[in-house]
Amino acid sequence: MSTQPISTQADRDTLDLLVRQIRFEGRGIHSYELVDPEGAPLPPFTAGAHVDIHLAGGVVRQYSISNAPRERHRYVIAVLRDERGRGGSKALHEQWRVQDIVRVSRPRNNFRLVDGARRVLLIAGGIGVTPLKAMAHELEDAGVDYEMHYCAKDASCAAFAEEFEPMRANGRLHFHFDGGDPSAGLDIRDLLNQPRDGEHVYYCGPGGFMKACAEAAEHWPSGTVHFEHFKAPERGPGEQAANDALDSFTVRIASTGQDIEVSKEESIADALAQAGVAMETSCCAGLCGTCKVRYLEGEVEHNDYILSDEEKTGYLTACVSRATSKVLVLDL
Repeated sequence: MSTQPISTQADRDTLDLLVRQIRFEGRGIHSYELVDPEGAPLPPFTAGAHVDIHLAGGVVRQYSISNAPRERHRYVIAVLRDERGRGGSKALHEQWRVQDIVRVSRPRNNFRLVDGARRVLLIAGGIGVTPLKAMAHELEDAGVDYEMHYCAKDASCAAFAEEFEPMRANGRLHFHFDGGDPSAGLDIRDLLNQPRDGEHVYYCGPGGFMKACAEAAEHWPSGTVHFEHFKAPERGPGEQAANDALDSFTVRIASTGQDIEVSKEESIADALAQAGVAMETSCCAGLCGTCKVRYLEGEVEHNDYILSDEEKTGYLTACVSRATSKVLVLDL
């Protein structure tokens, strides 16, 4: 009888990595350097990629990789301890120690740099700097013209100051400290007033910052504005999402013909799980792409924050998408 453990899909999609170093990077911010325990190269990643971090109790959170993609020996994430969050950042700060072995997903990227840009503008708000830092490294290595603006409350809240110093010294990086008053910081509308030919902008940060960037970039050419949310934006009065989805609908599994009813109270991912159809989920807010799945027939109401218009013609996120047709056929 074989005593070898059975390898599951989850095992193949995750890595057990060593916490080699933990650094204080700014007020409430620690960076974590993760490496292979045997020193082997890690799976490659591109700037803007993130990993799922598996914590005790089944908690899974997504954190962007901040180091240069050319560095195949490590992943570096930075985590701001959020006392008002869902508990993931606090758990990580309290639980992880140097030399721990931790479970991490392979990198995934919903926030890639677009090829062919003549110039790139990077705008970071707070801990939203993490994916943009990796972009700055990649653009620097590729010789692409770029400029980065980093907004924070003050210098003590700005992470990676030592690594950013060469970029600041050569004029690539500009800090903007507002003392807690956004009106005293970077004038985002002025910065984005006149896009140059071939210029692309990437931004990431907290909710108010994201809204300010979106409004300031409304007039930019289609396909030149790119962003990533850390959490689903809150909708205020008058900002409710359009809801053309049916209260209930049927999901059909293409490979087996199995029909699964999805009620008003449950997501597609929940209904699939109840029916015994395996589907990995993580953020359950349409932010991470873990549950992205191809659909073959039907009409979809997309409620995610990651799929491009092109992707939406063939893919959905099972955690938040719903059907506007009676039947939705999934490529499963």
